Amino acid sequence: MPEVTLTEVMAELAELEDPKAREANEKRGDDHGVNLGKLRALAKRLKTQQELARELWATDNTAARLLALLICRPKAFERDELDTMLRQARAPKVHDWLVNYVVKKNPHAEELRLAWLADADPVVAAAGWALTVERVAKKPEGLDLAGLLDIIEAQMKDAPDRLQWAMNHCLAQIGIEHAEQRARALGIGERLEVLKDYPTSPGCTSPYAPSWITEMVRRKDES
Repeated sequence: MPEVTLTEVMAELAELEDPKAREANEKRGDDHGVNLGKLRALAKRLKTQQELARELWATDNTAARLLALLICRPKAFERDELDTMLRQARAPKVHDWLVNYVVKKNPHAEELRLAWLADADPVVAAAGWALTVERVAKKPEGLDLAGLLDIIEAQMKDAPDRLQWAMNHCLAQIGIEHAEQRARALGIGERLEVLKDYPTSPGCTSPYAPSWITEMVRRKDES
């Protein structure tokens, strides 16, 4: 596709605006009205364009930022640039895509994980826990799993929603992946009862850690 300008891309995003999509997205805290399938199709046409991605991010428009994360070059960002971007990313979907699509692929991911875990801002700390989930599952060497469980046990119950969700995911991941910590992870989940009553669609796994751990271990044993 020939190079396009920021103005042209923003005009196309405006054309994709759908009031029904906006209504559904805003219920989840995401202030945009673009269908994500159509957004991904646009990103596929644009392909990787790092400078355009930076321009899209600078608009402070949620749909534009989501598109930026799809067309950027994750390894091209500097550490401080990603730190600034995370602190700017308040829409949940932008936060999630930034962490999962960009930061996880960046060479500064581990340095940022440690810094964000200790951050006083719960939204920033949630990103640190999300990166820790990745380490627990894929590269647990060097992690203090017992120490992570200590923090979860002490802080998860009263943590703000996004941070609580990320800590709960880490609790479940430890229980799923590490048999030696499973009984303790299950016990913490049962005592704290975080997300115990979370509505779960039929056929989906509950985010309540004891149910989540038990179901995923069962599937692993059967495979």
